[in-house]
Amino acid sequence: MNDRGRHVIAVVDDDPRILESLQDLLESADYEVRVYPSGVPLLASGVDHVDCMIADVGLPVIDGFELRDRVKQARPELPVILISGRRDLVGGRTIAEHGYTDFFRKPFDGQALLTAISQSLLQKNV
Repeated sequence: MNDRGRHVIAVVDDDPRILESLQDLLESADYEVRVYPSGVPLLASGVDHVDCMIADVGLPVIDGFELRDRVKQARPELPVILISGRRDLVGGRTIAEHGYTDFFRKPFDGQALLTAISQSLLQKNV
C-alpha cells in the first residue's frame, strides 16, 4: 500500500494500448498503478512496493509464467493475475497445469478483472 492507503498494482505488458487501458481502468477504481513494458524493469525495481501484479503471458525476454515464478520466489503471498491473447493457452489445460487460477483472456471484462483483484487483495490480507 502506498502512503495514501491505496493498493499498488503492477501491470506488465508489451502492448502500450493494454498498459494504458489497464492503467485507466485501475486508476478509476482508486488503485495506484505502475506499468512496465516487460518483466525486466519490474524485477530490477523489486516487488516489495507492489500489492498485486497483472502480467501478460507473452512477454519478451521473460514470459509471464517465468515472471510469475520469480515474483513468487520473492513474495509468495503476492497475488498474480495472468492475461493473454494466445489461443493455445485459452483451453485452460496449459494454464491449469501450471496451477494458475487467476487468468483472463484478452479481451477481458474489466469489471471481472477488478473483482478478481479485489478478491485477491482480500485473501492476501486474511
